[in-house]
Amino acid sequence: MAAAAAESVVVVHNVAKRHNVGTLARSATAFGVAEVVVVGRRDVSAFGSHGATSHLRFRHFTSLALARAYLKDERGCDICGVEITDDAQPVTAHPFRRSTAFLFGNEGSGLSQKECEICDFFVYIPQYGGGTASLNVTVAASIVLHHFAVWAGFPERGREGNKFIVADRPQGLSRGLYCTEDSIEAVIEERKMRKENACDILEENGSSHPQESNGLDLMFTE
Repeated sequence: MAAAAAESVVVVHNVAKRHNVGTLARSATAFGVAEVVVVGRRDVSAFGSHGATSHLRFRHFTSLALARAYLKDERGCDICGVEITDDAQPVTAHPFRRSTAFLFGNEGSGLSQKECEICDFFVYIPQYGGGTASLNVTVAASIVLHHFAVWAGFPERGREGNKFIVADRPQGLSRGLYCTEDSIEAVIEERKMRKENACDILEENGSSHPQESNGLDLMFTE
């Protein structure tokens, strides 16, 4: 049975393809996610969101340790890694107990050791065909978030014609809203991380100039 008023949170950590955040946001709004926690790099794109980022609250942390402290101490979440591990349970079994934050790995290497260390438990998505070893992260997120919404008993959105009704943009919540937990130490750590990731950023941007984050603001680009 679902816990009373359980919520879901999506955790995005140094996502390899920045445009995946936009499509993740679209799935997050469809399945009732309360918040998206961005860890590490903050230069993400809203491409593919179809306006969904306007309906979500984003919060940024510079490290997994800070994100974990927030999720456990302030939100009271279990942290669920979506990964095939020895003790992972099928998501179809709905092994949830309370509000849950979901951490997704990339298609190639999955969750890193550091990411696994902050997780309380793991789920995997059963596959029934033999043609692929893994799913795109946004597809995996959609399946897992849907199962959590069913377990939690989220009310189904109303429909009009052949589409679901899109809610009005929440008051005081704009696409640029950005919550941070930045101390002096955190800012130093982020600068160090950005320097270490400079080669990756240059390769993604196809530019000879590293991309800079804009102060404490999360800059979405369509």
